[in-house]
Amino acid sequence: MNDRPSAVELLRAVERFLEDAAVPGLDGVQRYHARVAANVVAIVAREIETEDAHQRAEWAGLSGLLGIEAALPPDRAARCAALLERNAELSRRIRAGDADAGPWRDRVLAHLRETVAAKLEVARPPRQKRNGGPGGP
Repeated sequence: MNDRPSAVELLRAVERFLEDAAVPGLDGVQRYHARVAANVVAIVAREIETEDAHQRAEWAGLSGLLGIEAALPPDRAARCAALLERNAELSRRIRAGDADAGPWRDRVLAHLRETVAAKLEVARPPRQKRNGGPGGP
């Protein structure tokens, strides 16, 4: 593990540079590409910041839905692979009609809403400042 600055701090510094220094000095296509780059950097930073919490929540939701009791793997690659396996099993059960009606259907829909909301939290574009720049309220 590296000391400071962390990966997120570095990404946020690049994002600020792009938004505050590069974008205002550019026009047309170059300005657009600088804004896209700032948004990509922001998405990567948000993914790093939220990945553990989102994966824990998705794991817990899938565990409850599928009735599988196992600890979330500590290794990132193993965790991602295990989540893919559980999502594949959920997909299989949905295709088989298990979620067509009843209380399990309601639980599946709630889980999917929460999981999609978490993904959108990471992917959301920044709000526009009043002066037209990215970021801000």
